[in-house]
Amino acid sequence: MSSTLTPVLTANWGDERSWTLESYERRGGYRALDTAFATTPDAIIEAVKESGLRGRGGAGFPTGMKWSFIPQDNPKPKYLVVNADESEPGTCKDIPLMMASPHTLVEGVILSSYAIRANKAFIYIRGEVLHVIRRVQAAVAEAYAAGHLGTDIHGSGYDLDVVVHAGAGAYICGEETALLEGLEGRRGQPRLRPPFPAVAGLYASPTVINNVESIASVPSIVANGAEWFASMGTEKSKGFGIFSLSGHVQRPGQYEAPLGITLRQLIDLAGGIREGHELKFWTPGGSSTPILTTEHLDVPLDFEGVGAAGSMLGTRALQVFDDTVCVVRAVLRWTEFYKHESCGKCTPCREGTWWLVQTLARLEKGQGTEEDLDLLLDQCDNILGRSFCALGDGATSPISSSIQYFREEYLAHLTHGGCPFDPAASTAWSDRTVGATA
Repeated sequence: MSSTLTPVLTANWGDERSWTLESYERRGGYRALDTAFATTPDAIIEAVKESGLRGRGGAGFPTGMKWSFIPQDNPKPKYLVVNADESEPGTCKDIPLMMASPHTLVEGVILSSYAIRANKAFIYIRGEVLHVIRRVQAAVAEAYAAGHLGTDIHGSGYDLDVVVHAGAGAYICGEETALLEGLEGRRGQPRLRPPFPAVAGLYASPTVINNVESIASVPSIVANGAEWFASMGTEKSKGFGIFSLSGHVQRPGQYEAPLGITLRQLIDLAGGIREGHELKFWTPGGSSTPILTTEHLDVPLDFEGVGAAGSMLGTRALQVFDDTVCVVRAVLRWTEFYKHESCGKCTPCREGTWWLVQTLARLEKGQGTEEDLDLLLDQCDNILGRSFCALGDGATSPISSSIQYFREEYLAHLTHGGCPFDPAASTAWSDRTVGATA
């Protein structure tokens, strides 16, 4: 690992008015466009392939390979869609990126659209984050005024229009085909695949859908070269990423580091766990990934390392929980979220998440029996791999993993006749040092 922190996407976040075109251009912003226009679209795709950039939205699919799936002999227009519908509990990297440096994303959109030969791009932002929508819209307007967008960009003969689209506030629209449905004006529900978006996506045309951070990483690859990007990270998980630390650390926030860094290193950078407490459990990639414990502190945070530990790197949303937190209560809160956000298209997820909440709520109140744990696992088994999209799978992850690591804590609720933890002690601002009373 070259260094602990690698500020690339976050390098300008501390600059005065970092979100403005003037501030961005002062650091060399939009210079990568001329580099790209001096070469061919295929050369940009090849550079992104060689860099080893993998999707930063959670799945980790090679970005350059995804772009190469676009059939260029298809007479229909090509589209680039940016998935900025970040809304999973604990996930907080794309929104701060768009707030601090929206032009990084806009420049990435231009480069990526040029590579796939798209003349129209859409940035789909979650509807609730109006401040983010306004900031990205302002950045797009600045880019048009400066000649970075529109017709004949930089005299290259390449034209591109960018639309900033406000979603209606549905977590399911983070799923790429549900996002396309929402973008076309329909209810956000996942589509049956095939056909895949690369062949028939937006308006039944070839479409690339990438996460904000994936697209925002492209300008640095074009400017510095594929080898530079590939020199960071691990063998199969190249480059850097924004790790969001939240919960019981002294300095929560975004930490940009090469993939392969460990939670132990990140917690040290964040000033450690809050005083008087120790780590109990954590999520490596948001609430839809199986939880991990203190025994996984030194697992390399890359796609392979976290996968080998039985979880997923996902969005690198590291929610850190100390010994004051009731794991049953935390898992119940997440499950209530998934129940609420299920689109209802498929039975396993629509009915299953409802039943998961019923069973968990009973256990949390100490009213269930030990058999309910097996019932919970059985319910998870009936949802996992059987739902229409990954929402159902994600809902089961914290439940099955928490029973695996904290079965005794579930049983303690039954013997105690309720939750043995003081919920007030687990709040981030609490100075209580005693967690469990049992």
